[in-house]
Amino acid sequence: MTGAAPAGLTGRLSASLPRYTSYPTAPHFHTRIDDAAFRGWLGQVREGEEISLYIHIPFCDRLCWFCACHTKMTLRYEPVAAYLKSLKQEIATVGTLVKGARVRALHFGGGSPTILKPEDVVALNEALRSAFDFLPNADISVELDPTDMDEARLDAFAAIGMTRASLGVQDFDPKVQKAINREQGFELTKRVVDGVRARGIRSLNLDLLYGLPHQTLKGLEVTLARALQLSPDRIALFGYAHVPWFKKHQTMIDEAALPGPEERLAQQQLAARLIVEAGWEAIGLDHFAKLDDSLAQVAREGRLCRNFQGYTDDGCETLIGLGPSSVSRLRQGYAQNNPAINVYSSCVEEGRLAVARGIAFTEEDRARAWVIERLMCDFAFSAERLVSLFGPIGQQIVEEAEALAREDDTLLIRNGDLFQMPEESRVLVRIAAAHFDAYLAKGNARHSVAV
Repeated sequence: MTGAAPAGLTGRLSASLPRYTSYPTAPHFHTRIDDAAFRGWLGQVREGEEISLYIHIPFCDRLCWFCACHTKMTLRYEPVAAYLKSLKQEIATVGTLVKGARVRALHFGGGSPTILKPEDVVALNEALRSAFDFLPNADISVELDPTDMDEARLDAFAAIGMTRASLGVQDFDPKVQKAINREQGFELTKRVVDGVRARGIRSLNLDLLYGLPHQTLKGLEVTLARALQLSPDRIALFGYAHVPWFKKHQTMIDEAALPGPEERLAQQQLAARLIVEAGWEAIGLDHFAKLDDSLAQVAREGRLCRNFQGYTDDGCETLIGLGPSSVSRLRQGYAQNNPAINVYSSCVEEGRLAVARGIAFTEEDRARAWVIERLMCDFAFSAERLVSLFGPIGQQIVEEAEALAREDDTLLIRNGDLFQMPEESRVLVRIAAAHFDAYLAKGNARHSVAV
C-alpha cells in the first residue's frame, strides 16, 4: 500500500485490532471443540478433495525478542527428537481420518524447521508421504532461519521437494538486529539464497519488518535496497506486533526505542513505495510479488486468499494443522491444538487428537468471514455476490456496509455493485474489516496496532 492515509484517519493508527488471518479470530475460540468434534469434522473430508497441511516445529536455538510465535528455545536436540516421535504419531492418526484426500500444499513453520537435523527432515517427509496422498505437483514451502542453514540442511529440504523457501530477514541494520536479538548479516543471508537457488528452488520469499526499535527511514531504505538486490519472488512486509502481555520475552525490547504511530506509517509507506517502484506488485495489505508470480496472478484474478500464514494462492478449503498450537480450518470451523508440548505429546501418544479449543461456524460467521477476507485481499466486495452466497444474512451485512459508507466515506464507498475502500485509506483495511466483526465488542482480547 503506497497512498498516504487521510489526515482524518491518522488518529486511528494506534487502534488495537486483529490481523484477520481468520474469522472468527482466535480469542473467540472455546473448549467445546474437542477430540470428538474435530474427529467428526475430519471424517467428513471428501474423497479426492485437495487439502493443505501445516507442520509446526515449536523450537528455536535462539529466542528472537520480536517473535510472537508459539516456540521454545533449546540448545539440546533431545527435546526436538522426542517431539518428532509425537508429531509422527499425530500424522499417522490424522492420515487415517482423511484417507482419500490429496495434499495440494504443505507448509513447514515454527519456531524454526531449520533446527531439524537433515536426516530428521527426510524422515519427517517419509512419515507424511506414508500417511497422506500427495499430488505430484504439490507446493512445499519451508520457513528458513539463515543462521541455522548449512549445506546438509539445504540438501535435505531440496530432497523432500521444497518448492518455496521463505527467509526471515526483518532488518539488515546491526543496531536494529541487536535490539531484537536477531543478528544476521547480509552476506550470510545471500549465501543461503544462493544455496537455495543452486538447488533449483526458484521461488523465494523474504520477510521484512517495520516498526522495530531504533529503525529509521534511512536505515529501512538501506535494508530494502539490499533485500531487493536478492531479487525475491515475494516480499512480506509486516508491522512489528508489540504484544508483551502475550509474549513475555518482548519485554526485552526497549519500548522507548520503538517508533510511534506516525513513524510506523511513514516506514510502511516508504518501504511499500520502494518495493513497487522497483517492479514488484502490491498484494493486499503487506505482501508484494513479481508480476509473473502465482500470488500476483491470483490477486489480479480476484482469487487471493488469506490464512494463518498470510496471503496465499492456496485455495484449498481444508487446512490441517499438525503440531502444538497449530490451527486447522475445515468447512465446519476452526480447531486448535494444545500449545503445551507435553500436553500435546500425551494426547497424540494415546491416539487422541490434541485439539484444545476451536469454534464451529454459523452461517453468519461464514458470511462475515467472506466479507472480511475480500476486504483484506481486494479492498472491496460485491453486494450482489454477498447476497447470492448468503441470502438474508448477506443482505443484512450489505445494509451495514451502506451505513458505514454513509457515516465514513474515508473507509468505505459504494460504487455500483461494489463496496470499496478508497486507495489512500487501504493501509487501514483492518479498521474497515473490524466494522464487520460481530465478535470484537464481545471480548476483551488485546491486539497489535492497526498499522
